[in-house]
Amino acid sequence: MPAATLTWLDGEATQVLPLPDRGLAFGDGLFETLLLCAGQPLYLDEHLQRLWRGLDALSLPDCLQAARAQVESAAAEISAQGWQWCALRLTVTRGGGPRGYTPPPAQAPRLLLQAARLSADHGSLPAPATLGEVDIRLAAQPALAGIKHLNRLEQVLAARQAAQLGVDEALLLDSRGELASVIAGNLFLRRGDQLLTPRLEDCGVAGTRRALVMGRWAAAAGLGVREARLTPQDLEAADEAFYSNSLQGLRPLAGFRGRRWREHEACAALFAQYRGELP
Repeated sequence: MPAATLTWLDGEATQVLPLPDRGLAFGDGLFETLLLCAGQPLYLDEHLQRLWRGLDALSLPDCLQAARAQVESAAAEISAQGWQWCALRLTVTRGGGPRGYTPPPAQAPRLLLQAARLSADHGSLPAPATLGEVDIRLAAQPALAGIKHLNRLEQVLAARQAAQLGVDEALLLDSRGELASVIAGNLFLRRGDQLLTPRLEDCGVAGTRRALVMGRWAAAAGLGVREARLTPQDLEAADEAFYSNSLQGLRPLAGFRGRRWREHEACAALFAQYRGELP
């Protein structure tokens, strides 16, 4: 049976990881999850731009050129496998070093690539997701807000609760009780022809698809869009809601609390913009 996963470390195929590694010990690193269609990484530039912001925030040495080269090399191997859809995770860690929190002197980061074949058609608008509420809140830490660092325990705990609730996704609030995101994506609300998405100064990930919605897809679909401080009551009163992430693109939400959304016109219009950019 053909392999369903592939792994590379610093450009070389591997099944083992070296120790020590500060990414495992302290979460000292970053990651990006890319969707590949027919062997082509989607929005690689956008992912590398966010990676650059993360490298700067964590004072990690520049490895963008190596990251791009290794992603493109992995993509060529994935294409040779004939995979139509693939999730490719790029993990960047500070590498090894002596014990203790203090980072070692600057050294080339480790680059780990893990590819997983996807069976679902990621070029079609997903069915509306059920949304639950969990008691995990995202802690405020402006120094890490927006970047995709390796510390994801808040999402792990929230995902466990969501699984217990039997829902597809769950709402995450910040320490003030305001909307931050869903577990695995950025949240959008529609009021009339305006889209609203939570601000990310204190917590949350600035998603690549979020940036594309705000930068070009919303305008192309005739929608306004802006960041705002939002509450669960704002979500319940919205005309429509959906979330974005790198693997699903955009996914409508079925409802929240007593509210049910049967029309998903904005999400569908934005997904049409996204689909038109696929290979």
